[in-house]
Amino acid sequence: MSTKNQISLQIPPAVLAEATEKLQDVRTLLAPYLQALAPGEKKSIFKMGDKTVATVQKVEDYTETNPEFTPSYMDKPEFKKDVAVVTDLSPLRNLSVQLASDLSDTITIAGNEALLAALLYYGSVKEASSKGVATATPIYEDLSARFTRKGNKKKPDTE
Repeated sequence: MSTKNQISLQIPPAVLAEATEKLQDVRTLLAPYLQALAPGEKKSIFKMGDKTVATVQKVEDYTETNPEFTPSYMDKPEFKKDVAVVTDLSPLRNLSVQLASDLSDTITIAGNEALLAALLYYGSVKEASSKGVATATPIYEDLSARFTRKGNKKKPDTE
């Protein structure tokens, strides 16, 4: 089994510590302005997508140019605040989504390569143990519990 190495890097601990600190700083800085939803709440409310953001922003413009159509029961200052929050936080969300995606992809690639290498080592230990290499047997016994195949085992025919 040949493995193609797609990623070969070491992130210095100082870089990881600084990145963690900066992300925590951003989280702390925005915490007073952010609100979480329970899963049930998230399902039950309207969500803005790309098209609806533009629509809402256009409505905001119309409330300024044609205020006579603004219903008296609409809280226009709160509407404007809500539109501003969406406008202001969207670039931060987009940046965070990109960062999360890049982090996830990098972890996936490195994890794939690490698992493939671990499987190579396990195969070597398994073979050595089957050939009677005494020092390989305890390693094989320890690792075999972690490398057992699960899932699509064929059931014996019962005829």
